[in-house]
Amino acid sequence: MTLWRPVGEHELALIAASQWAAFPPRLPDQPIFYPVLNRPYAEEIARDWNAKRNNLPVGYVTEFEVQAKVATSYDIQIVGSEGIHQELWVPAEELDAFNAAITGPIRVVAHFAGESYTGEIDSVTHLPQGVQ
Repeated sequence: MTLWRPVGEHELALIAASQWAAFPPRLPDQPIFYPVLNRPYAEEIARDWNAKRNNLPVGYVTEFEVQAKVATSYDIQIVGSEGIHQELWVPAEELDAFNAAITGPIRVVAHFAGESYTGEIDSVTHLPQGVQ
């Protein structure tokens, strides 16, 4: 099953450090990991939230495959008024098991840089300079 996850530059670097195999553990104030069910919603978050942050104004959209048996064990959460705002809520303590169900690499499929972003991003790979 294909899922998407909007991330900022810090989380992207941690994903790269895992050799594109896993999402990093949640922070203490983040009890839920929420991949989304469609690319337009992931792009909306990356563009309208991540790219408008003052500290690191850039958002990336990751795409990945996860075993359907694992993904469908989580209820779909509708978090907005539109039908595209669909997420899975994975409790932080279950993230390791969720990561183990990822098949293939996590891919970066889009990026959105805010006006004050000063870094360089490859237009083909969507990766910031220095991230492989």
